[in-house]
Order: sequence, then C-alpha cells, then structure tokens
Amino acid sequence: MITVEKFNTVHEAASSVASRGRYYGGGTLVMRSINYAEDGFDRLVLASDPSLKEIRVDGNRLVLGAGLTMSDIAQSRETEFLKPVASVIGGPAIRNAATIGGNLFAGHPYGDFAVALLALDATLSTTAGDQQNLEQFLAGRESFSGIVQSVSCKNPDRGTFRFKKVCRVKPKGISVMSIAAWLPQSGGRISNARIAFGAMGPTPLRAKAAEQALEGGSLDEASIERAAVALSRDLQPFDDAIASGWYRREVAPVHLKRLLSERAV
Repeated sequence: MITVEKFNTVHEAASSVASRGRYYGGGTLVMRSINYAEDGFDRLVLASDPSLKEIRVDGNRLVLGAGLTMSDIAQSRETEFLKPVASVIGGPAIRNAATIGGNLFAGHPYGDFAVALLALDATLSTTAGDQQNLEQFLAGRESFSGIVQSVSCKNPDRGTFRFKKVCRVKPKGISVMSIAAWLPQSGGRISNARIAFGAMGPTPLRAKAAEQALEGGSLDEASIERAAVALSRDLQPFDDAIASGWYRREVAPVHLKRLLSERAV
C-alpha cells in the first residue's frame, strides 16, 4: 500500500524520503515504478515549496528550480533558448508533468533535457546542501538518495547554444540520440566549447575530444570536420530496440556536423 505525504518545504520532504519514501515531482518516472510494483518505497513524498518553481538570473548563469516542468521552460522568456529542448520531450501531457529534476534521472530513450544541461555546464543544488556538477552527478545518480532542489546552468549568449534530437518518428518520437552544443567565442574563435550526447553511453556524456578539436578555431568547415573525426574517441554507443550501436556510431558524426553547421540565430 502506498501512502502520500505532502510538505511545505523541500527540506522537510527530504527527511521523509530518507525512510522508504520516493519523491514525487511530476510523476512520469515514479508512477511507472508504482505500476510495475517496484519494491523499495511505500510512501510518495510531495513538496509545495515555491523555490522548486524558481527561475532566476545569477550573473552569467540561470538558476532553475527542479520542479519546473517542460511546459514552464517552453513558456518562460528567461528560458527561451531552452524551448527547442523542452518542446520535443513527449506530448503536451508529458510536458505538463515532466520536471527538470525528474529528467536528470530518466534513462535512455528519455533524458534529453539532461543532455542540454550537461552542455551548459550545469551544477546541482541538493537538499543536503551539496553542490555537484552534472557530469559527476550522472556518474553516480543510481546511488543518489536525496532531492535535487535546483539546477544552475550557463545563460548563453544568443546563437551559442544548439540542440538536435535525432528520432525515427517525426517530429517527436523517442531519441535515437540527442546532441547539445554550447559554443562560446572569444575574438571570433571558439573558447571552451562543450558538446554533449544522449544515447551514446550509460548516461549523457561529453564529447571531449570533439570539444578540443574546436578549441581556438573558427567554426568553419575544416574545424567542424576535425570535431566529427575526433568524435569516435568519445562515444560508447550501445544496441537497443531503437538502433544498433554500429548505426549510432556511424551517424553521430553526420548529425554533429549538421548541428555545428547550423546558422546562428
């Protein structure tokens, strides 16, 4: 039997989660666990804390409450650059429920929003008072037992962030892969680019060799080709019902070149 507890603050909710509770944000992952009678929890824990819906600019970063839904992101002026990501996650019912915090735990073929956040150098704030960069969090998320309270990411200059979801069913099928790139420039040259892929490893991962291939160059045909060639050193593609690892490895450079060749808007 599942009971439901609701708290006014996320910190109160975290205390309850620690003892056979499962935090309920949007429910897109938790309800699946309930439907499949997964063991390990007997309580759903909710929080009405307004901080979970916060959107705040902090210097060159954007702080997003973990309870913001994909619909919230798509409709906010402050997060307009993330609208192309949020808008391709599920249908309207899913986007009205799925939260930023929940997407961090969503395994393939879901979790596209986490790919974008990884490219945007995201860090997480948890109810334990910890600050973790997203790359570290993803590596150990299976053992995470707290609640993510907010996510901070780069607030990119116009035209420096790009995202592409590759799927067989258009326009909003599940991902064969997803790619996000943040391409800051200094003096007309790429400086500290970040490229992230979904469905190329057990969790979203960065394409660090491809990033390095772009460093210090202009985003021209030659540098894009170098990044595509270097990409093979970064990927850990797998077979599943959506696509084979071989197919993913073959098409990933093609889609990366298309993404990097897009005209900045």
